[in-house]
Amino acid sequence: MIAPIEHKPDEVPPTALDAEEADDAEDGEPETQGAGGEGKKKKKKKKSKKKKVEQTEPPTIGLSKLFPDGKYPEGETQEYKDDNAFRTTSEEKRYDEQMAMEDPEVTYNHIRRAAEVHRQVRQYARKFIKPGMRMIDIANGIEDGVRALVEEDGLDSGVGFPTGLSLNHCAAHYTPNPGDTSVLGEKDVLKVDIGVHVKGRICDSAFTLTFDPTYEKLLEAVKAATDTGVREAGIDVRLGELAGYIQETMESYEVEVNGKVLPVKPIDNLSGHSINLYQIHGGKSVLLVKNDDQTKMEEGEYFAIETFGSTGRGKVIEQGEVSHYARRVDAPHVPLRLTSAKSLLQSINKNFGTLPWCRRYLERAGESRYLLALNHLVSQGIVQDYPPLCDVRGSMTAQFEHTILLRPTRKEIVSRGDDY
Repeated sequence: MIAPIEHKPDEVPPTALDAEEADDAEDGEPETQGAGGEGKKKKKKKKSKKKKVEQTEPPTIGLSKLFPDGKYPEGETQEYKDDNAFRTTSEEKRYDEQMAMEDPEVTYNHIRRAAEVHRQVRQYARKFIKPGMRMIDIANGIEDGVRALVEEDGLDSGVGFPTGLSLNHCAAHYTPNPGDTSVLGEKDVLKVDIGVHVKGRICDSAFTLTFDPTYEKLLEAVKAATDTGVREAGIDVRLGELAGYIQETMESYEVEVNGKVLPVKPIDNLSGHSINLYQIHGGKSVLLVKNDDQTKMEEGEYFAIETFGSTGRGKVIEQGEVSHYARRVDAPHVPLRLTSAKSLLQSINKNFGTLPWCRRYLERAGESRYLLALNHLVSQGIVQDYPPLCDVRGSMTAQFEHTILLRPTRKEIVSRGDDY
């Protein structure tokens, strides 16, 4: 933009700039005519640049401020194998994908927003989690970050399920209850399972931390098994065969503990799973040991490819105080004789719907003295409880997990990040 030329009222303003002035104008510093006819340079005006918003530590900036255009990063994509390789270039499948993108009920942008929240929160979590911290402080730190970045809004966006912080021989379904004083130890193996949802689209992804190099091979084995599951998953893949690929990878590893070499065993009664809208377990299971399940993965489905390895027996049992709950999708309509149970169910429906929750979340929602009512809802089959799942004491377990989307043209690992 060319700056205006100064002139006195009785002077005729110039009609054109000479070549030298034009050059100056391009530099943003055109000459001006003073009273003595001497050229003076007008100071260059600096264009004001919009300062880029950057995430804080701990993370507190909502994603809408980091991505003002409302478009969130696509996850890693992989082409389908074998008979489905044609999908990558198929015009018909490209059209189907475009239609899915534009469908407000299916839009990939929701799951990508949830996944970006997951990446940013876990990036910070991997820095701040240290031995000596209280487990409840770790859980609250992660969940505060999720709520801030996803810009929690009732059932439209928020935490997808309680943050899993299962330790050592406990493989899954532990999160600290109110009053829990447990502390993370230097020799502990910690599974960190974080859930984020946007409009009911849940990003479910997990990693394992250890501060003792003894168990690094265990983590390596489970991460490799998850990567194998992600690579081999696809439309028309049979779930029993997929489990076999996962098993083969995990069992190729060993761990040396106190001079003894231990095999890494897939935990055969845990599994990955399909994910439905507002429903973390969608009905299909990806077991970790080869089996005869002929069920196929289908176009448009979301899956959590989730693997667990153990230095123990490779089988878990329910053990310990319950922290995880969810209202059953197929909950029966039964008369509730306790007024407190009716009131608690209303609160659950309002705050969580069919998303999983924990006792800390109930208290955050303002509930107190709720245990009798909660137990009644469980006994009536309206609420499902999920006790901690543990291998033999003294063994160590690890977990890695990614959420994948089976798009019409290719699969998208929405939760993939630089860390895993």
